Amino acid sequence: MSVDLTLARWFKSSHSSGGQDCVEVAFLEGGRVGVRDSKDPAGSILIFHPAVWDAFTATVAHEEFNRSPA
Repeated sequence: MSVDLTLARWFKSSHSSGGQDCVEVAFLEGGRVGVRDSKDPAGSILIFHPAVWDAFTATVAHEEFNRSPA
């Protein structure tokens, strides 16, 4: 998949403490979503299809990743 990232506007969550241990997100062409490590902006970027990103964020919003230790 080839996605033009030259005009991508990367941002951190409003819940971010402003430190360097964050991920950054950019909304890309075709509804795709890019995710990268804020410590390494020139590094690898994960690109998600819109439906996959929507499913992930819905799961996070419903706190389905918060599990009690076994």
